[in-house]
Amino acid sequence: MAPLRFSANVSWLFPELPGLPARLRAAGSSGFEAAEVAWPYAEPPEAVARAAREAGLRLVLINTPPGDREKGEMGLGAVPGRQAAFREGLEQAVLYARALGCPRIHLMAGRVPQGADRAAVRSEMETVFLENLRHAAGVLAQENLVGLLEPINTRITDPQYFLDMPQQAAAILQKVGRPNLQLQMDLFHWQIMDGNLTGNIREFLPLVGHVQVAQVPGRGEPDSPGELNFPYLFQLLEDEGYKGFVGCEYRPLGDTAEGLNWLRSYWERRGRPQAGQ
Repeated sequence: MAPLRFSANVSWLFPELPGLPARLRAAGSSGFEAAEVAWPYAEPPEAVARAAREAGLRLVLINTPPGDREKGEMGLGAVPGRQAAFREGLEQAVLYARALGCPRIHLMAGRVPQGADRAAVRSEMETVFLENLRHAAGVLAQENLVGLLEPINTRITDPQYFLDMPQQAAAILQKVGRPNLQLQMDLFHWQIMDGNLTGNIREFLPLVGHVQVAQVPGRGEPDSPGELNFPYLFQLLEDEGYKGFVGCEYRPLGDTAEGLNWLRSYWERRGRPQAGQ
């Protein structure tokens, strides 16, 4: 069984450092070989690519643009009336992915419109999402890229988010039926919404193109106090043959590098040289 491969989510890690290049350098110095970033769009793609290259990192995941944050948007994939903006954002994401050599783009579904009843708009939003996903699959296929769907919990993190259950995301993937669209499994969100992680990992892992981790409920380091037994979950992912990356998308409780003891311990157990060795 191959050891898991971890990527530093520099939108969350190293918050003590200003700017994406500094965070990428810190991730490389901490022993990471890969990184992911939610929205790299504040920096020119060439600058991000150069910073990652100098840090010895490959970028493995970015998100589509969120839309108008001031108006409360958090992705546009399933939002009625925003199809044109979603497609413009997709083109921007593809441009960045191409420049960064990044193989995966999280296609953000977005939120139920303010004041709307979730049950009342669910069918319309799914129809919009399916239409946008079919378009995205075609665009991504031309670039040999993978699109990811991530359920985000609506109990703590984002009560208005449209896509919140793994079963919902899997059903949508089945309806779209495109091999370059896959599931993004964030164990933080999955535990909060449905629990049953052993069963859900085993059931849905064949659809999964990327995994993310954080402790529940505080969203801290995997070895911080909480509900999840990460040594067990990491072993389960290994046993089930997961070959993708595990993104560290958590909120450091202190200095990021000092809080990576859990990862150093994993690397030591699996015989991986650590930074500086």
